[in-house]
Amino acid sequence: MGVRHDSAADAQHQGDPRPVGRGRLGARPGRARPDRLGQPGRLPQAAQGRAVSAAARLDELGLTLPAVPAPAGAYVPALRQGDLVYTSGQLPLVDGALPVTGKVGGAVDPERAKAAARTCALNAIAAAAEAAGGLDNIVRVVKVTGFVASEPSFTGQPGVINGASELLGEVFGDAGRHARSAVGVAVLPMDSPVEVELVVAVR
Repeated sequence: MGVRHDSAADAQHQGDPRPVGRGRLGARPGRARPDRLGQPGRLPQAAQGRAVSAAARLDELGLTLPAVPAPAGAYVPALRQGDLVYTSGQLPLVDGALPVTGKVGGAVDPERAKAAARTCALNAIAAAAEAAGGLDNIVRVVKVTGFVASEPSFTGQPGVINGASELLGEVFGDAGRHARSAVGVAVLPMDSPVEVELVVAVR
């Protein structure tokens, strides 16, 4: 597995220009409305000028943070160091299973992969919130790294990882603006099409 190098490499490392806000594993479809995970939602508006919390935005979007998956190896889902939390890579698990597998640009079309990246981001938010002591202790998304299992000719990794970036914008508002890398790789664990990790600042 390695990073792909091609003419789209410059597009794979960029800051996101958009304004942005143990049991069963992964996102829960009955509670998180997964049909909406693939579609960017509108940002909730502050009532009478008051700031809207990330928890309130999540509720407005009809989403619920899933249980944090137990580690599949010798690591932890997220680790706090000072005022930063680093998450491990999160797959688009829903109730412990991958709803889609394969390579993007082959068996998986880019729009479906983008929806999977959105689910990865929801799972990563859950891991970061647990390490931070609560969702509203996250004060900023600092960095997103997304890995896309890609057919050799596929160069649309940034568009796929936009699924994660857009959800972070909807949940955290301006505090969701982040630096980002979108990297094409040969294969990911469990034949997942996408994996996302976060670095967030916390109080």
